[in-house]
Amino acid sequence: MLNYIWAFMMLIAFISSIFLGKTESVSDSVISGATSAVELLFSIIGIICFWSGMMEIADKSGITKGIAKVFSPVLTKLFKNVDKNSDAMRYISLNISANLMGLGNAATPLGLNAMKELKSINHNKNEATDDMVMFVVLNTASLQLIPTTLCAYRSKYGSYAPFEIIPCVWLTSVVALTVAVIVAKLFFLKKG
Repeated sequence: MLNYIWAFMMLIAFISSIFLGKTESVSDSVISGATSAVELLFSIIGIICFWSGMMEIADKSGITKGIAKVFSPVLTKLFKNVDKNSDAMRYISLNISANLMGLGNAATPLGLNAMKELKSINHNKNEATDDMVMFVVLNTASLQLIPTTLCAYRSKYGSYAPFEIIPCVWLTSVVALTVAVIVAKLFFLKKG
């Protein structure tokens, strides 16, 4: 659906530029936007690769099992139908760990794997389980301790103190996560 929305917006912009005689501006914007995207990618790719690699090393070395044990008391209360020793719980723990470090790019494949595992234990394939809904809520309103990617962006764009936003990130992350879990429990999850 999102592809259709983006395509529609680009089509409207292109048609509008023709009627307004601004096709040159659109061409310039496309070129400068693409150039800026590539420059930004190269400026932050190192830190993303580093932390993604660290998550892979943590998984292979068994550190993630330790992380899963740390999160286990909270996660078993949030995910009542998921075995604490299952692959689903391991991927959920890894996803939360990556989000804690502000690594949305590393968290995404872990989140997809977690959702695939949650779907495999779902008996009704046409309806999301409470565990699936709770995972989406936790993943979307993720708690971040170290907003690595955001700090990399701030550093790239000339911030003299890219990490000064950490207290604000902590506060907003905790509030967003708390509100999201409460709303999910009150309005979207089955009672019982």
